[in-house]
Amino acid sequence: MQAVKTSLTRLLARIPPAKLREDLALARKSFPELGDRPLPIGVGFIAWMLDADEQAAKQLVDVALESNVQAIWLAFGNDVHRWIQYARNSSAHASFTDRPLVFVQVTSVEEALLAANEWKADVIVAQGNESGGHGGASTPSTAPPVLAAGGMANGTQVAAYLTLGAAGAVLGTRFLLTPESPYSDAQKAALLAAKSGSTTRTLALDYARGTYDWPAGIDGRGIRNRICDDIDAGVPHETVRELLTKGTQEGDAAYMVVWSGQGVSLMEEIKPVKDVMAELHTEVVRQLQRSQQLLQA
Repeated sequence: MQAVKTSLTRLLARIPPAKLREDLALARKSFPELGDRPLPIGVGFIAWMLDADEQAAKQLVDVALESNVQAIWLAFGNDVHRWIQYARNSSAHASFTDRPLVFVQVTSVEEALLAANEWKADVIVAQGNESGGHGGASTPSTAPPVLAAGGMANGTQVAAYLTLGAAGAVLGTRFLLTPESPYSDAQKAALLAAKSGSTTRTLALDYARGTYDWPAGIDGRGIRNRICDDIDAGVPHETVRELLTKGTQEGDAAYMVVWSGQGVSLMEEIKPVKDVMAELHTEVVRQLQRSQQLLQA
């Protein structure tokens, strides 16, 4: 089961179709009772990366559909609707009764309205700018189920969003601090050492990695370090990229990319995903019960 958990953390990355198929097949083996029913996981795609190589991207999406996953998650593109239509209309899912739910991650009210009214998304993930990694403006609210995302570290914060009307919540940084996470020991140590003011929104970390094609208005939140200082000081991107490669190899926290949300200072230990989920559930239930008591007082 550990191998399955570790493999699933790679599904959001750019991987070859054959590798994605292998990972999803491994995941299905861990649910022998499923039969032909949908695999209870989702596969996420960054839309602008799909645009970069349409033929290869369609193969990748088709693998997810042929594997009968329960959801497709799309984010960050100049034409996300195109890929929503492809996921819904591809013949790759023709042999299955239930089509996968389409989750669309949005970063503005305008984008949320498009996703709800024109793209007909099944679920909207409303991402605030407190979130780690890439994102944009503020958290909107619309008609389909809305999942809150950005800056959460514990169940108490999740409960607050549920109380405000969210249908659920999405946490990212918290799951980087797990044995199943693909982050290195040095990256995890940087997260554990982070304070409330350690993160910043910037494109510097992308310039260091050579990823320049994010849609307008999208940047990333991560731990601020010498990479940001050097980019801001005008050090050539090629030089920074070389230093990043060296820093990553040597585990130098001052020169590696560590995506992180603003809630990182509330995270104090590395725990298995199973334990994190149990802890979050307990905290959510406890806080919702306290909120209910306020109405009864």
